[in-house]
Amino acid sequence: MEYQQSVINLIKIRKSCRTYDGKAVEKIARQKMIDYAAQISEKAKIKVRFTLVNNNHLEGKLGTYGNISGAKSFIVGILNKQEKDAVEFGYLFEKIILFTTDLGLQTCWLGGGFNRRDFKQNTKILENEFIPIVSPVGIKKGNPRLLESVMRTAVGADKRKPWSELFFQGNAAVPLSKSDAGPYEIPLEMVRLGPSASNKQPWRIIKDNNAFHFFLYRTRGYGVPNYDVQKNDIGIAKCHFELSAIESGLTGKWQQTANINAPGDWEYITSWI
Repeated sequence: MEYQQSVINLIKIRKSCRTYDGKAVEKIARQKMIDYAAQISEKAKIKVRFTLVNNNHLEGKLGTYGNISGAKSFIVGILNKQEKDAVEFGYLFEKIILFTTDLGLQTCWLGGGFNRRDFKQNTKILENEFIPIVSPVGIKKGNPRLLESVMRTAVGADKRKPWSELFFQGNAAVPLSKSDAGPYEIPLEMVRLGPSASNKQPWRIIKDNNAFHFFLYRTRGYGVPNYDVQKNDIGIAKCHFELSAIESGLTGKWQQTANINAPGDWEYITSWI
């Protein structure tokens, strides 16, 4: 495995953090993140790269509109403007987030609420690239700011939808029970616990015999310009499902399956076979 700890435990303990202690990331941990980000970038199937910006002297120039306080470093995802695979981007970025969690550091997905121009100036991105997602990284400050507490309450950050709203058996009308999920109860639960933009939890999964079909259930009118953050969330779900399945000794692969009828206004994304 890519992590020292159980990935299932990492998913459970990882929570978004917006208030940091103002200290720089320790040198060894920072180098490990740089190396891992480079490894993920090199192996990626899409035109993407990830980097770590350590900005002790640039903190005032990396605008987060007050959303983040005290962070000295940021993980920055850089995507080719012609690349449209937000699912794969989210999958890869979440692997880096979990690696960072494994190092004992905190993070926070930011798909909006940061000044892209500031980050662009400090990451030397090319003309044909843009920055869809960043995350601060560091040590959590003991007591969160009032603003952070208000924001977490507003989006219900610590709440997750029940199984009956997310996972189904055969079709979208029949909720999947944990007993019927069998050995996949844990991977599905890790999907349920995943972070998502504004905690919308847009993933829906239908178990069909030995396949798990992943769908996107959009929140109409929600998103940010030029990047599909809700498909990004499905990438997070894929990451959690795959890594926890592998850790549980389950075998399978991702596959685009023909003739999948998406229920209602759901969008079919992919299947684990």
